Amino acid sequence: MTNRLQRFTAGALAAAAALATGEIVPSALGTDPSLVTAVGSEFIDRYAAALKDLAIALFGTNDKTALIVGVIVTSIGLGGLLGVWARRRRGVVPIGFGLFGVAGGVALATDPQGSPGVAIVSAIAAVAVGVGAHRLLAGRAAAVADPTPDTDTAPGTDTAPDTDAAPTGRRAFLVSAGALVVLSAGATTLARAIRTSRAADLVRLASGLPVPDRSTPVPGSVLDTPGISPYITPVDDFYRIDTALSTPRVDPSTWRLAITGMVDRPEEISYDELLSMPSVEVPVTIQCVSNEVGGRLVGTAVWQGVPLSTILDRAGVHADATQIVGRSVDDWTAGLPTEVALDGRTAIVAYAMNGEVLPFDHGFPARLVVAGLYGYVSATKWLRELELTTWEAFDGYWVPRGWSKEGPIKTASRIDVPRADDRPVAGPVAIAGVAWNPSTGIAQVEVQVDDGPWTAATLGPVASSDTWVQWHLDWDATPGTHEIRVRATDADGETQTDEISEPAPDGATGWHTRQVRVS
Repeated sequence: MTNRLQRFTAGALAAAAALATGEIVPSALGTDPSLVTAVGSEFIDRYAAALKDLAIALFGTNDKTALIVGVIVTSIGLGGLLGVWARRRRGVVPIGFGLFGVAGGVALATDPQGSPGVAIVSAIAAVAVGVGAHRLLAGRAAAVADPTPDTDTAPGTDTAPDTDAAPTGRRAFLVSAGALVVLSAGATTLARAIRTSRAADLVRLASGLPVPDRSTPVPGSVLDTPGISPYITPVDDFYRIDTALSTPRVDPSTWRLAITGMVDRPEEISYDELLSMPSVEVPVTIQCVSNEVGGRLVGTAVWQGVPLSTILDRAGVHADATQIVGRSVDDWTAGLPTEVALDGRTAIVAYAMNGEVLPFDHGFPARLVVAGLYGYVSATKWLRELELTTWEAFDGYWVPRGWSKEGPIKTASRIDVPRADDRPVAGPVAIAGVAWNPSTGIAQVEVQVDDGPWTAATLGPVASSDTWVQWHLDWDATPGTHEIRVRATDADGETQTDEISEPAPDGATGWHTRQVRVS
């Protein structure tokens, strides 16, 4: 190991130790996000619009994990460079780590889920551990007499190795580096374990769900074609797209839903009070506006909650209040027309999903579910406030970033089977999938193979027009490569367009097509 590599390793591992400290200290002190998460969240707020589609295209629903990994790798790499530069400029490591600490501390202090006190303590601790770890490893590296001349050494310098000291010094460096790796990994693991334990405690506080006053039955017999999407999407398979890098952990005992703005009676509703109000249990399909044609950022769940109209009637909405702004605990916002909550469609403040307490990733303790609107204008998770205002007075999070202010879900259909990598044998082959236009419903699904006629598919039963419908068609497949396409017609008689458009600014369009090779 050359001296240059040892110095890089010393700086990199010191940075890793600082990052681990920035994880464990906030976890030990409360529910604040880590320094890494706070920095990542700041990055999202600044560059979300420019990188949203690219991140989803590259990483899908793992985009947040990719960002966290990117922040960690970048920080460790910069720490390594500081370690190399420290040979000629001794103050570069304290200064560099200090700047990192300031950046992380400011990000956490200004984060809606953070607090200045925890931010200051976490930043100071991270810097102190990072500088101390580097000093330890740099000292070990300096003690190693490497027989390979360092290319940075000035001409004429004696570089003859001390053959007795080299193995001992190298061993001490490696032992110290290994110990630091173990401690950093252990601290990070412990921090996550603490967060998971606290999350489980919060869920237990909210484990009792009331019996809904009205429940929409789910069809007992649905299409069971192998490979088709289930009518009700399991929670573990349900898509998650939001800007929260760290899932908020909200204590239901202190949570309040504020009703503010243009109302007669501003008030706050506690979690227990929300659960005591008359509730409904309804299956609803929701979709992310970033969903590509044929994409998977859509799903159907059975949601339980209080009708939004009930909550608004309780507050007394002014006649000229034309917009409802939902705010989350991390300050994300979405705006929808007030009339949507009052026109009879399904619009609820949900606290349960598929018969269980709403999972943290999907908005615990409460979220908005509105049939027929893309999530970016309606599906506020970790809901903390409903503000009544005018349509012109406020734009939700994504609107200033180039997305349409109105976000009605467009009629869509998807081929689930056969999959693109399937190689069916000539003869009877099932073509099946799902189609949706929540709040309007689907009247017909048609399938075309190659340039043949459009053929109506068999539709499965539905609970209501708020959900997608499964469809199925038996195809007498012949050998060769075939192109299958699908289109749906909604209950108003409008057939989805074949015009291809990207998700931005108001949802993708086009017919889903798939090439299949039949043997």
